[in-house]
Parts: sequence; C-alpha cells; structure tokens
Amino acid sequence: MQYPKFGTLVLSAFLSLSSLPAGAEIRIGQTTGITGPVAASVADINLGAKLYLDDVNADGGIAGQSIDLVTLDDKNQPDLSLENAKKLVADSRVVALFLNRGTPHTQAIMPVLEEARIVLLAPSSGAMVLHQPVNPWIFNVRTTYQAESERLARHLGMTGIEQVGLCYVNDSFGTDAMQGALKVFKAAGKTPAVSEPIDKTKPDYTTCIKKLVEKKQLAVIMIGSPVSVAAGIKALRIGGGSSITVGTLSNNASTGFVNDLGRDRTGVIVSQVFPSERHLATPMIAEASRLAAAKGIKELTPAMIEGYAAAKVLVAGLRKAAEGNGQITRASFKRALEALNHANIGGGVGGVELTYGPNDHSGLAYVDLSFISDDGTFRR
Repeated sequence: MQYPKFGTLVLSAFLSLSSLPAGAEIRIGQTTGITGPVAASVADINLGAKLYLDDVNADGGIAGQSIDLVTLDDKNQPDLSLENAKKLVADSRVVALFLNRGTPHTQAIMPVLEEARIVLLAPSSGAMVLHQPVNPWIFNVRTTYQAESERLARHLGMTGIEQVGLCYVNDSFGTDAMQGALKVFKAAGKTPAVSEPIDKTKPDYTTCIKKLVEKKQLAVIMIGSPVSVAAGIKALRIGGGSSITVGTLSNNASTGFVNDLGRDRTGVIVSQVFPSERHLATPMIAEASRLAAAKGIKELTPAMIEGYAAAKVLVAGLRKAAEGNGQITRASFKRALEALNHANIGGGVGGVELTYGPNDHSGLAYVDLSFISDDGTFRR
C-alpha cells in the first residue's frame, strides 16, 4: 500500500542489530491538515518534529530500524481524518498514530484507535475530552485549551472581567475551549457581555464585532483556526475596535498566523503551552535552536517547539519499547509510554519532564502568555 510521505526519519539506539532484517522500519502514521485553514500551523509543527527526527537519523536508528512517518492530508476535515486513519491502521507495520490536528478530527478517529488497539500520540489539540476521562489509546503532550483560555481570561480581566468578550468557533473545539474563560467569569459572579459563536465553515465576525463595540469591551478572546481568527482581528480593527486587546490560543502560534495578520499583528496576545522558543536556558530549546540554525532556519516558532517536543516523546517511547529484543509493536509501544516516569525530554538538567501512567495520559501542564511584537515574533 503506497502513501504520501512527509519524510523517512531515523531514530538512534544502542541495541544489537543481529535479530533484525536489513532495511527494517517502524512506521508512524499521521493524518493532518497539510492543506486548508490550518496548513500554516501544521507546516510549522511538522518542521519542528522533523528537526529532531532528522538529527537523530544520523545516529543509526532504533535497534537498526528506521522510522517512516507516513503523512496523509485531511484538509482539516474530520471525515477525511477518519478515512485517513482507517487507511493508516490497515497497514500492520504502522505501530502508532502521531501529531494529528484538531478536536473534532481526533474525536472522529477515536473508534478507530480502540478497534485497531493503536496509540495516538501528541494530538495537536488541547480538548478536555482527550484528557478526562482518560482514553487508553490517546497520549497527550500539550496541556488543555481550557487551561489556556482561563489564563487569558484572568490576564485580560484584571481591570474587570465583565469587559472581556468571547468570540468562539461553533464546534467542539470552540465550545470546549471557552469553558476555561467561563470559569473565571463564574468565580467573579459575572456573565460575559458578549459571547458570540462564529460559524466554522464561513466565519463572519460582523455581529460579534458590533456587540464588542456597543458594549464597550476592552478585550476579547477569539477562539478559532488561524485563518478565521486572523480575519476576525482584521475585521475588528476596521470595524471600530482598534483599541480592543485581542487574546487567542496556542493553536494560532505560528508564522502563518502572524503573516496573515500583517499590520494588525502587533500586541495580539497568544497563550503558549511550551517554554519560549527564545529561552535558551531550557535545554530542549537550546537543542532545537542549534538544529534549526544548522538547517538555515532563522527563527523558531511556538508551533515548531510543539512538534519538536512531540518528536522527543515519540523517540523516548520507541526507545523504551525497543528494550530487550528490539521489536516494537503497537502493544509494546503503548506499554512503553505508560511506563515513562519523569522522562526528561529537555535534553539535560532543567529540561522538560513528562510522566504518563495507566490513569494519566495528560502530559505537560504548562501555560504561559506571549504577545506578537512589531517584528512579528512572539515575545514573553
């Protein structure tokens, strides 16, 4: 069966090669929006993953096995995500699914995971449904959207939470993510003056912007895809909301989002779920920066760091699964992930640690805020 490929990637190990046939490989499947409204973010995420995996390539593989990342384009459509997932798991050599994108997309493939008894590692979604209750087949790396929107609401609401509006995409991603912000309103005994759903397929911010201006809101949290939110911010600036501070979630922390905003990018607040790509004191960031520079990449983005961290966890799990006879199966990879305890994916002392267990697949619990500067970079 032939699939389009993102690249042939090799991971390092120090195990005996004698029991494995020449040219053996470990296949990892990915369905994600290579084209469509999240394409720019996906490109950054995949570039970050490839940075690490390409570097590990030179070390000779895991127990002599190369890793082949098989990527199918779902165009950010849940129905295509499901179709792609079925194609990927039909290949018995695919030992895990990896780094897909989107909440409804992940929900669509959940039955496939259970039926095929295959792990999905590092979905690029912070939906609470992927964390609680624990799904035995899903292992998260990033924290929840609710934690992000709660942090944004607390920050933007420092001068009065009642002056913070909400504009959110009307799908499972949007309705889930806004619950964190609503938690802040509830704690203050307030309700949002503006809480407006935005159509996913044909985003129109006209009503939301009109209400924000009429209600004299000082800030707004916009939850949606990069293309949608960028369009919303532009419309807000034109529609009389030039002084309204905008906050959005980490799914928009990419070069493409910044480029789409153009002149309207300055000062937009974006929540982050990994350490700053500029914080070289964090070993994982220093490592990623060195590898990026070697490939001529001038600036890392938060989305690249998400992909990089996901690849570090993938490698840690595969290495553990290969202990012993070097054979990696769907079952052994799942057991290996559940045995990861304080796994340092940061590359040294002070690195980023992650722990899983049979009853804990949440991964990291990290949230920070950044703003987009005049030069288009994310600053903290």
